[in-house]
Amino acid sequence: MQTDSSFTFVLFGGTGDLSMRKILPALYEAHRAGMLEASGKIIAVARHEEDRGGYLQWVNEHVKTHVSRNGVDENAWSSFVDRIEYVKLDLGKAEDFVKLRDAMQDLPGTRVFYLATGPSLFVPICRALASVGLNENARIVLEKPLGYDLRSSNAINDAVGEIFAEGQIYRIDHYLGKEPVQNLLALRFGNALFEPLWRREWVESIQITIAEELGVEARGDFYDNTGALRDMVQNHLLQLLSIVAMEPPHSMDSDSVRDEKLRVLRALKPIDPRDISKVAVRGQYHAGVIRGTSVPAYATEPGVKTDSATETFVALKVEIENWRWAGVPFFLRTGKRLADRVAEIVVNFRAVPHSALGSSALRPGANRLVIRLQPNETIRLYCLAKKPGEGMNLSSVHLDLAFDQFFKEGQMEAYQRLLLDVIHGRLALFVRRDEQEAAWKWVEPILNEWAASGKPKPYAAGTWGPAAASAMLAQHDTCWLEEEN
Repeated sequence: MQTDSSFTFVLFGGTGDLSMRKILPALYEAHRAGMLEASGKIIAVARHEEDRGGYLQWVNEHVKTHVSRNGVDENAWSSFVDRIEYVKLDLGKAEDFVKLRDAMQDLPGTRVFYLATGPSLFVPICRALASVGLNENARIVLEKPLGYDLRSSNAINDAVGEIFAEGQIYRIDHYLGKEPVQNLLALRFGNALFEPLWRREWVESIQITIAEELGVEARGDFYDNTGALRDMVQNHLLQLLSIVAMEPPHSMDSDSVRDEKLRVLRALKPIDPRDISKVAVRGQYHAGVIRGTSVPAYATEPGVKTDSATETFVALKVEIENWRWAGVPFFLRTGKRLADRVAEIVVNFRAVPHSALGSSALRPGANRLVIRLQPNETIRLYCLAKKPGEGMNLSSVHLDLAFDQFFKEGQMEAYQRLLLDVIHGRLALFVRRDEQEAAWKWVEPILNEWAASGKPKPYAAGTWGPAAASAMLAQHDTCWLEEEN
């Protein structure tokens, strides 16, 4: 379906890994589906000595391999690359931004500036754009991480906020664009079935996991100064938690949704530094085997200090101090070099108070909702049913919402949805500044305590992390989903 929104999309970091793997493939998919205004242009910006032809050759070599599972439609690809221009730009040279302004002079529509760069470049880029008048009729997209802690995050937000209004700033978290997260909102707020159960009286515990098989790859220098708590918990996991736990908004407009998420973040029970060892587990992977392949220890990865105390695994017990969720533990977990690549939300409902059908109806997890974000995007509801045959013997069964079976049209990837939202000016799936501040305030006591304490607990690559993460759940008579299976 064609839109009527003309735009110029300027991609800083146009030769970088994120641009090749995610942003340009997402724009291509939107183009192929007819979701981009025909007059819309893409200007890639980088400091490499390339002309347009050289850049398009680079795009052909590095973007096509990341395009959808259906492969490349050569006709659509040809018309897509016709949209792309290239501008060599040195951030230290004001005249280069004049060159960018001149390249955009006669291009119509909204200006979108996507900063697929390190956060240290966010402020210099924004100031340079303003110096040549490119901050008007514009939207700015900021990738994570936005700062190293609350103070540095506020410094970036303050500086960017002097140039762009809050309504022009799109702080992206791609997990919020995933189809199952959107369907979680639809299930809760579009049906009478789930919302009455979505509270402390009926929910025993909730788990949110983002697990990766990969290590730090070529990002050792960056990761060793960041760690899993900053890289994943402060943004992705707390954003997913706020979506799961939020109150029904009065509408789906951007501020209504984000107001409710903010209330959750502000209701998080503060972490007492004296209790951190009870509610927070940090780990670091050692050498191990993943799917038959030996992988090295984190401390031997390129760019990582040999005596590094950076965590590659975090598990947390989180509580929300409000009427809906008081007393319900939320268990958050993320890590690198784990046994599988999976992102999922598990809602464990309470067992029935009395069963005339045997003890299986009383076991924890007999009723649960599993929202799988990756690799296969599904929502699965588990319940008990009678086994065929003699006697009343119960067995666990599940009802599936498998999107590819119910909906014939292809699913939209998270970045595709979010980039279209930027172009159309929809802010609901982007993080507002006060949300970000609330998340940093909650995380900081953990960061400070870990900075002052010893090393993370070791775990072998290819496992599910330190045993302490399982012990933390055992204190609440529960376990991680894969341990039960």
